[in-house]
Amino acid sequence: MEEIKLTQYSHGAGCGCKISPKILDEILSSSFSMPDNDRLIVGNHSKDDAAVYDLQNGKALISTTDFFMPIVDDPYNFGRIASANAISDVYAMGGDPIMAIAILGWPINLLSPLVARRVIEGSKSICLEAGIPLAGGHSIDSPEPIFGLAVNGLVDIKNLKQNNTAQKGDVLLLTKKIGVGILTTAEKKNLLKEGDKTLAADQMMQLNKIGAIMGKIEGVHAMTDVTGFGLLGHLIEMAEGSGMSAEITFGSVPLISDRLIEYVELGSVPGGTNRNWDSYGHKVHFHHGENKQLQKSILADPQTSGGLLIAVAKGAINEVTEALKQNGLSDRVTPIGEITEAGSFAVSVS
Repeated sequence: MEEIKLTQYSHGAGCGCKISPKILDEILSSSFSMPDNDRLIVGNHSKDDAAVYDLQNGKALISTTDFFMPIVDDPYNFGRIASANAISDVYAMGGDPIMAIAILGWPINLLSPLVARRVIEGSKSICLEAGIPLAGGHSIDSPEPIFGLAVNGLVDIKNLKQNNTAQKGDVLLLTKKIGVGILTTAEKKNLLKEGDKTLAADQMMQLNKIGAIMGKIEGVHAMTDVTGFGLLGHLIEMAEGSGMSAEITFGSVPLISDRLIEYVELGSVPGGTNRNWDSYGHKVHFHHGENKQLQKSILADPQTSGGLLIAVAKGAINEVTEALKQNGLSDRVTPIGEITEAGSFAVSVS
């Protein structure tokens, strides 16, 4: 099979394809209301990662879907990344995935079915890592390649984690580094250094299995995964949903490459960053204004298959950091900030 560069066939990339938070709010602000369902624990009333339905046996069903256009050229890796990203929503709720269904849009007049097969094979490999079957799916002929999953999971209701339940004084931890959108943009601009060429893909293919472990820790008050709205966007959702604000220290935010600032200064900022900032920039305060542009470009950078943002009670921080260390995340135990009393801004950056 000849070498295919999938990103040439799409106008967007990964979670950077997501509709901006501002426009999404317009779409979802409807006067048409559904009747309340007392078994729907999490639904459209909050901006959480997945829907959650009470099975009335102490457990709940987690249901989610996520799909996007290619963020990498390799079809197999595209399938892996899109699948890890979709499954992450279940982990972000503290649950265990149980089954996935594929969503495939394919330009059959432009790309061979054999290329689509490689995407599916990549997806199967990630589902195997997650311990779940890829049990079926649906496909359409579309102008651009699209792939993702609908995923179901289970969680003990007492272990369910949401993104709007953070408490004042909670410490903020982040399980993956920031800068995926910047690296993939730098690659498109032929600016990416040789040593950085696998960093983004390698990170995006990592499953957020730690979320199921975090679900069992009572002191983990809130959790979400960081994707297309960037670290700032998802932290704003957590802070505002919880009736709180947040403070983060820019120097404590883990960056995916030592050259990330260099790439930003060379103009490797994806369009999704500016769309994000236009949606929520007025909710963010920078204590050091001279660094605002740089910090904005990194903190609002759209992440694809990003890490978990975890709000942890200070009394549980030792238990959480020990769990991170035991699961290969010993470099992710440094807090990036904390939840504070609600103030004039949703997030402040120092």
